[in-house]
Amino acid sequence: MILLFHQIWSNSVSPLPHTALNADAVKLAYRRWAKVYDTVFGTVSSFGRRCAVEKVNSLPGKKILEVGVGTGLALPSYHNDKRVTGIDLSTDMLEKAKQRMKKEKIDNVDALLEMDAEATTFETDSFDIAVGMFVASVVPHPDRLFKELQRVVKPGGHILFVNHFIAQKGLRSYVERIMAPASKALGWHPDFAIQSLLPPEVLKRAEINSVPPLGLFTLVSFER
Repeated sequence: MILLFHQIWSNSVSPLPHTALNADAVKLAYRRWAKVYDTVFGTVSSFGRRCAVEKVNSLPGKKILEVGVGTGLALPSYHNDKRVTGIDLSTDMLEKAKQRMKKEKIDNVDALLEMDAEATTFETDSFDIAVGMFVASVVPHPDRLFKELQRVVKPGGHILFVNHFIAQKGLRSYVERIMAPASKALGWHPDFAIQSLLPPEVLKRAEINSVPPLGLFTLVSFER
């Protein structure tokens, strides 16, 4: 145990997750999660999702890209004047989102597409706002995700992330690092650092707010 503790904390200087994910691992994980995702994660993630959508609704611009739309939990909350395009890597999750659209008669969604968030097929400057909900710790290369959203969002537009980021110290940080080897099974990185996603110059000017429950999630927003 002492050796394990030493290994975990000796690696803490690195902002990168310890266990790499790839597209196949993510698809497999979320194929398992799809049927129970709303029940298992819907409640605990509801605060972060609500804060992210409220922020999007308050910003100028109508064309919204939601990255990692999942089962579409956020879709009913966007204002009617926002036109939403959602993308996800999981076919199973997208099917749930499409069912939600029909059931709740959501009519301001332009498309739900299976797409790699690190390399979308959208034209440059296609959206006014891009929001990634609980997706930054899922993609294999977070820095590529950041660059891709920078590309598809218009200058003067906004990019938002709501996500879990590893604690800097304390018991939670210790537990998150112990959980890191289970990343592939979980489908996300418990030991994910915000520095893996955003470069220092963006972090300096970003608006960063902790959201419930217990500060497990963080809402980050900045102007493109």
